[in-house]
Amino acid sequence: MAYLLDADVFIRAKNLHYGMDFCPAFWDWLVHQHGSGTVFSVEKVGDEVQAGDDELSQWAAARGLAFFLRPDAAVFPALARVSEWATSRSYEPAAVSTFLQVADYYLVAQALAGGHTIVTHEVPPTSTRKIKIADACIGLGVKCMTPYEMLRRERARFVLGRGVA
Repeated sequence: MAYLLDADVFIRAKNLHYGMDFCPAFWDWLVHQHGSGTVFSVEKVGDEVQAGDDELSQWAAARGLAFFLRPDAAVFPALARVSEWATSRSYEPAAVSTFLQVADYYLVAQALAGGHTIVTHEVPPTSTRKIKIADACIGLGVKCMTPYEMLRRERARFVLGRGVA
């Protein structure tokens, strides 16, 4: 099983708890886990993250298509299932249209096709005006967790070296 990270994981990590300037261990951990075959994302998330002009966009560009997976033949039937799910619910037409055009749609389909777990900060909505990843995961039986749950499950440790204050 692999984890597929949502754009908000990268963006919030950079802007809040795991800034690249003071917590490089988080970013090193992601690269290491990717090398072990457990952490990935999808191409559309990579596009979103690289759209900025900052250190995160540079970090993402350096990861390339190995980290940010392109949809393959196995994903196309899953895209259809996710689309069917979204259109068969009571979401407003604009919500469905938007969902089918953004990275979340591809992220859910990739997870569905590969049996992966999505990692996101999103929570199920209380509105029919927007389709959230967590809601799609519940509806399609895809595992979903927060970044903190992933870090604990994988026993990530970001420990200062000896003698460092």
